[in-house]
Amino acid sequence: MTELESRAWLSLVWTADLLPAALDAQLQAESDMTHFEFVVLSTLQQAPGASLRTKDLAAAVNATMPRLSRVVGKLAERGLVERTQGRTDARVVDVHLTSAGRRALVHAVPSHIALIKRLVVDRLDEAQLGALVDILEPLVARLDPQQRVGFTTARRPRAEG
Repeated sequence: MTELESRAWLSLVWTADLLPAALDAQLQAESDMTHFEFVVLSTLQQAPGASLRTKDLAAAVNATMPRLSRVVGKLAERGLVERTQGRTDARVVDVHLTSAGRRALVHAVPSHIALIKRLVVDRLDEAQLGALVDILEPLVARLDPQQRVGFTTARRPRAEG
């Protein structure tokens, strides 16, 4: 690697390591949830009917089924989500955002967005933000060609089951 390639790569790696830790610390301190729990709740909020099949939710948040199952279990214990059997297939488990889960998100979002702005958005001018999008969107597309992760997945029409 050239020096520039190495600097670019290491900057990306360190950002990928440090940013989630900072987001996690803020959310735990102010909203009593992890960043991953926040992503799960946010993804459910974006889904039609605030509900997704577990396998679709796992794909949308880029999680293994065991990890998602543990987190959904903890969220259910706190009343933030409900698990129900699929309407037409008892083997399917749906995860639904509850009113308490929606309230928890409403509480968490303002300070979370303020931190995102303070750590990233406010550090970049308009051209740099555009360049960041131009740089990262193709990387995400390359890493996730089936578009499994993110709100796009959450907003897809539900398969019956």
